[in-house]
Amino acid sequence: MKISTIEVMRIAIPFDAHRRPPAEQETTFNAASPSLSRMETLLVKVTSDNGLVGWGEAFGHLANPVTEQALCSLVAPFFLQQPLPDSEPAIASLMQNAEQALHAFGRSGPVRYALSALDIALWDLLGQQRQQPLWQLLGATRHQIERYASLVSYANDPEEVATQVQRAYQQGFRTMKLHETASPAIAAARAALPADAQLMVDVNCPWTRAQASQHAFELRALELGWLEEPIWPPDDFDGLAQLRRVGVPLAAGENVDGDFGFVNLLESGAVDVVQPSVTKVGGITAALHVFDLAQQYRVRVVPHCFYYGAGMLATAHLVALLPDSVKMEIPWIDFAVDLYPDLPHDVHFTLSDRPGLGYQPDEQVLREYRITHQRVDQQGVHHV
Repeated sequence: MKISTIEVMRIAIPFDAHRRPPAEQETTFNAASPSLSRMETLLVKVTSDNGLVGWGEAFGHLANPVTEQALCSLVAPFFLQQPLPDSEPAIASLMQNAEQALHAFGRSGPVRYALSALDIALWDLLGQQRQQPLWQLLGATRHQIERYASLVSYANDPEEVATQVQRAYQQGFRTMKLHETASPAIAAARAALPADAQLMVDVNCPWTRAQASQHAFELRALELGWLEEPIWPPDDFDGLAQLRRVGVPLAAGENVDGDFGFVNLLESGAVDVVQPSVTKVGGITAALHVFDLAQQYRVRVVPHCFYYGAGMLATAHLVALLPDSVKMEIPWIDFAVDLYPDLPHDVHFTLSDRPGLGYQPDEQVLREYRITHQRVDQQGVHHV
């Protein structure tokens, strides 16, 4: 069996975060920005010559056109006519060959994101070949996981933040993560929640070492689950290691350069929690490598997941490999439509027993919300 065609689909689904419009134009570009009203994703559909279909997802959000170009011009052509891997080692070998062939174009960024999508799709296909759900194929002993709510930014408005965390709590979430940077807004969230709720904060790399230390001292009394990516630049591992001495648990890893970058992060003693992002780090194969590294260094793993396609499904299966206390991050927003209509929305989620990722995207949603759709085969790249 060989890989015969690879399709690349860029879609964008509108969402409602139930927040007030920003008072002025935002200059931030991450997915939690108030300026955004729809979320993009980049899906990859891999078809083998025997008709099996596997799905993957590449990171990108607003940078999806760059990742899309990397997929169509570099990554997809490498995988065409490759034998379809029939084992976990075969996937790892093929991915290593791809990394070596494409290393001159960078070992992180769009090429790495594109490789992540192909890797996820190959694991989906392997599960289908074996007639096993991915969680079972990976060796998980549980298939029920709990999700945690990852909130968007509410512009550091204490009253608004308090209202939103109460809404999330009423929906059944007992763990939630803010994207605020001001201590009053974070404190307001903590005060609005009952004692049984856990609160984390992702500040998206805004502070110098000195600023981060000051903020960490202010936040220490709130007993946060963790403070995520507090220092700029994100790879200032020595700065993070120094900040840990304040006593606030630190988390990072979403922006580490591939699975190899986690070695430096862990060797520096920089974090209490590592956060591989399956659509960025190199797919499931790379995420499993990070899991092994974290176990060696006795550091907790909680994967990052602020997306809604095949990468989200892959994350769910990966979380099932981790201790029961590890919960899965999901974007806490209301999408206009569901990419996976039969996927449950409950806080407590039972993974499907169907082979591979377990779910297929809705074809009508793909057609209605697509921005671009390209097919790559031996004859070249075709716009669909």
